[in-house]
Amino acid sequence: MSVIDVAPLNSKSRVLFASLIGTTIEFFDFYIYATAAVLVFPKLFFPSADPTSGALQSLATFAVAFFARPVGSALFGHFGDRVGRKATLVAALLTMGVSTVAIGLLPTYANIGVWAPALLALCRFGQGLGLGGEWGGAVLLATENAPPGKRAWYGMFPQLGAPIGFLCSSGVFLLLTETITDEDFFHWGWRVPFIASAVLVMVGLWVRLSIAETPAFQRALEREERVRVPMWTVLTKHSRALVAGTFAAMATFVLFYLMTVFALSWGTTHLGFGREQFLLLQMVAVLFFAATIPLSAWFADRFGRRFAMLAASVAVLLFGVFFGPLFQLGGAWGVLLFLVLGLGVMGLTYGPCGTILAEMFPTPVRYTGASLAFNLAGIIGASPAPYIATKLAQSYGLQAVGWYLAGAALLTLLALLLVPRARED
Repeated sequence: MSVIDVAPLNSKSRVLFASLIGTTIEFFDFYIYATAAVLVFPKLFFPSADPTSGALQSLATFAVAFFARPVGSALFGHFGDRVGRKATLVAALLTMGVSTVAIGLLPTYANIGVWAPALLALCRFGQGLGLGGEWGGAVLLATENAPPGKRAWYGMFPQLGAPIGFLCSSGVFLLLTETITDEDFFHWGWRVPFIASAVLVMVGLWVRLSIAETPAFQRALEREERVRVPMWTVLTKHSRALVAGTFAAMATFVLFYLMTVFALSWGTTHLGFGREQFLLLQMVAVLFFAATIPLSAWFADRFGRRFAMLAASVAVLLFGVFFGPLFQLGGAWGVLLFLVLGLGVMGLTYGPCGTILAEMFPTPVRYTGASLAFNLAGIIGASPAPYIATKLAQSYGLQAVGWYLAGAALLTLLALLLVPRARED
């Protein structure tokens, strides 16, 4: 019997809101770090003698979270597959929230020297740990409660947390920039988003504690299907799905962090944009990211998840071919067009991504398998992307960044051809 044949234990609105609110909070926390890694941390947490070196070191701490995410996948995935989705989602949200608030309370390099970047990296690791456990559980909460023919549609609600979280994080930084002086912003204003995230975490916990377990996990309990060590089972019995899923999501990560972190850094340092102007342009473009996620989910339910991802990956490849010329069109309108196209394509690939990864693994190891594939993709796709793109652009020009993206899309296309048949359990 499939998940979709069993009456859900949760109401539709509760499931969708619980899956959306958690990822929104998690991505808000994650993105305020990404923004601060470009605008704030190079000046406050690293030696100021060499601005370029400080920027690269800051981006290196940004990458730390992506190496923590697979650890979070293994840790939270183990309990998600053994104990349950609900309790694990609550623990993941708490881990992310505590780490984020701690960043807002850290002393700077001027206060404690090299301990400042060390503590910053430690907190960033905690962020990655929490997000590594959050994403997979939120996707399973949605997809394992989905009715017939709506699995991709349900599965896109956690994905919407990415653009919403980005809009909120950029909006907060933009508001601070407009309402306080630069001196106040670097003295205390940058801390506000990190500390204020505590309020959002409390809301998320309240929602998460009100939901019941998914029908699929309940059925796994009744059938005594749980395995002792889910990670070992994934590595030994589902290695093909793990590898295929990792590379199937890789281009998604590369594209997003080129369009957000790298674009913000390059636009404010080489194209002459102020941080307020570029953040505003990104916020407008993220609306198109949010709009194409449901479009891609509808397409995936109608024509199949793999076909939808294949089509989106071709779009990513084509965007990579024209990346350099588009980013150099000139003026605010030219950059806005570049951002709209890139983030619009991002929504096409991101919408069905969670569902296709969840369908690749059976219920007893689904939390671990889907989370691990997604977060390993983050290591090879997202963690080095801003750093590699910066070095490529400085050495060979912006089009070299486009070929980097096109190469990632080609690898994803090849991986999607190896994706196993969707599971219905």
